[in-house]
Amino acid sequence: MRDSKTTRTYSITELCERFDVTPRTLRYYEEIGLLTPQRRGTHRVYNERDRVRLQLILRGRRLGFSLEEIREILELYDRDKTGRTQLKEALRKGEEKLRAIEAQIAELEAMRRELQERAAEIRRMLEEEG
Repeated sequence: MRDSKTTRTYSITELCERFDVTPRTLRYYEEIGLLTPQRRGTHRVYNERDRVRLQLILRGRRLGFSLEEIREILELYDRDKTGRTQLKEALRKGEEKLRAIEAQIAELEAMRRELQERAAEIRRMLEEEG
């Protein structure tokens, strides 16, 4: 779709296909204020800003961020058009998420070692009992 200013616009179907999401997902992101499509009658018309925001939302979700964390980062761009504040906050939150993931990995590795040790112990007991 194109509007009178020749700015690229997208239908809900186009964005769903492009990003492999459901219309329900887009409507939900709209409902909670992450996307703000225009209306033409009963149709939603998404602009380039919506497309970029959707891309960032989906990337954030893939990286384990909550929708509220994503909202906070997106709102920073609205306040500082240079994007520096948004980038700094994204970096801070990303490093925080990375530390949490590294802690989870360490816990999982400890669990794996313990399970391996218990399994070896049980095998020895079974072999001794013969």
